[in-house]
Amino acid sequence: MIEEPKTLTIARTLRRPTDAQIAAFQGMPTGFVADAMDGKGALSTEIRPVGDGRDIRCIAAGPALTAYNGPGDILANLAALKFIRPGDILVSGVDGHQGCATVGDRLTGMAKNCGAAGFVTDGPMRDYAGVVQVGLPCWCTGLNPNSPYAKGPGTVGLPIDIGGRTVETGDMIVADQDGVVVVPFARIDEVIAKVRHVREIELALDAEVAAGLKVPQSILDLLDSDAVGYRD
Repeated sequence: MIEEPKTLTIARTLRRPTDAQIAAFQGMPTGFVADAMDGKGALSTEIRPVGDGRDIRCIAAGPALTAYNGPGDILANLAALKFIRPGDILVSGVDGHQGCATVGDRLTGMAKNCGAAGFVTDGPMRDYAGVVQVGLPCWCTGLNPNSPYAKGPGTVGLPIDIGGRTVETGDMIVADQDGVVVVPFARIDEVIAKVRHVREIELALDAEVAAGLKVPQSILDLLDSDAVGYRD
């Protein structure tokens, strides 16, 4: 016989990056961060800024606090409010369930009151007008007015699968209009070092384009080399 799970299972230790590590990602575009991880790290494109970012400035970077609710449930989200530290991003997994909202204006309002810097879920949201008023940056799969329930089982602080990736508490979440990128906890320092270099390269290229660059020199050199053949 399968043993019934606890209504809630909560990690005893909630790891977190240092303040300096968190600060290093502030204002960093998701594209730069993904490039620093060899072009990877983004969640599924189904997870996007709520309302496509038309009414809320959806930019945030902070440590993940994970909550696994299961389809149609939000108990873990509610329990996670107790454990939010200022600057955290609440990452809510519902197994991609699209049949009801995972959060609305009241829960986002409470999360913001607790100090959350953002909210990410693989399900829909609701109460759009109220969410806009709250102003918490959110990423979700869309809008659905159907109501969830809060019965569990659920987990807080344990690894969750969301958007095609496994997210753990303490991973860095960097999110903007382009989507959500996850930096694994063990790679934070590596990515910080690389993303600074990526930023330098990108800004230099931006300046070249603004100055009139048409074709990169590397491409012109390739086209003139033996690696390219031409046919009549």
